[in-house]
Amino acid sequence: MIRKTGVVTTVTSAIPILQPCIEQQSNNNLDRWITPPSNLMHTMSDAELFWRASFVPQLRKYPFPRVPKVAFMFLTKGPLPLAPLWERFFKGHKSLYSIYIHSLPSYEPRFPSTSVFYDRQIPSQIAEWGRMTMCDAERRLLANALLDISNEYFVLVSESCIPLYNFTVTYRYISRSKYSFMGAFDDPGPFGRGRYNPDMLPEVNISQWRKGSQWFEVNRNLASIIISDVRFYPKFLEFCRPACYVDEHYFPTLLTIRAPKLLANRSLTWVDWSRGGPHPATFGANDITEVFMQKLHEGRECLYNDEPSTLEWERDCWIPKTEVVAAMVEEVVSWREEAVVGWPIAR
Repeated sequence: MIRKTGVVTTVTSAIPILQPCIEQQSNNNLDRWITPPSNLMHTMSDAELFWRASFVPQLRKYPFPRVPKVAFMFLTKGPLPLAPLWERFFKGHKSLYSIYIHSLPSYEPRFPSTSVFYDRQIPSQIAEWGRMTMCDAERRLLANALLDISNEYFVLVSESCIPLYNFTVTYRYISRSKYSFMGAFDDPGPFGRGRYNPDMLPEVNISQWRKGSQWFEVNRNLASIIISDVRFYPKFLEFCRPACYVDEHYFPTLLTIRAPKLLANRSLTWVDWSRGGPHPATFGANDITEVFMQKLHEGRECLYNDEPSTLEWERDCWIPKTEVVAAMVEEVVSWREEAVVGWPIAR
């Protein structure tokens, strides 16, 4: 303020209109949409999570270099006793996979910061075998994995699964297939159509009723269909309860109705049902020998992309590879843990 000859003049300093906004704008570029969450723990409800995960780009061409990844989704009760074997499986392929773990809510993982499983736990709830809560857990895994736009393939495994092929072969087998590996077959017997409830009508006709393994691999399109479903979920929730085991019927039936031409109609996971009962055989450390692994090649060969293949790993239904497994057997035996055998993952 300047006083002169009785006149008061006010001088105001100029305040720049343009302010540096580089930091503020950095969150509005493409990275905001394509960078996966740095922390898998969040406070979203299932409804909020499924809504967020259901966002699907309408343009097929990505405006950035995208390397398709395989999301390995571990549905467990708690610890991963076979983690050392999986560590070897994943080593050297960081840009091609991601990991998600759904366990009992009370379980607190203690993986070292150097482990591929470190901080890969998602918000979890109790999952009961044969109940819809089991499918809820699987949908929760899919939804969390869908938040990473680079995840293109989604593989469900358990803590008792082991990889039998190396990562390169496994990735190639999945990514080059034009089908997703989910079993969805029409079983006319008491454990198939015998579980169908007519109250499923009109949404599900008995001719559409399917059965398949709980363990599956689906692509991003099918994963989106599963987590976005609101039409068939209520029917299965109400009318498929033990002795109808919903985890064997919900996804196979849903995808048979919504996208039947995208299914290979078989799982990649090898199991042994020869002993009977509601669960497949469990193999202890003494069972896991090179001779045992060799037997996995016997008995059945599958088509790959509708054609016979000259490559052994494409002909094999379960893609076990003895020379890879042989190097792993000593570790499995030394741990003395019960392991179930499956494909690059064994159940």
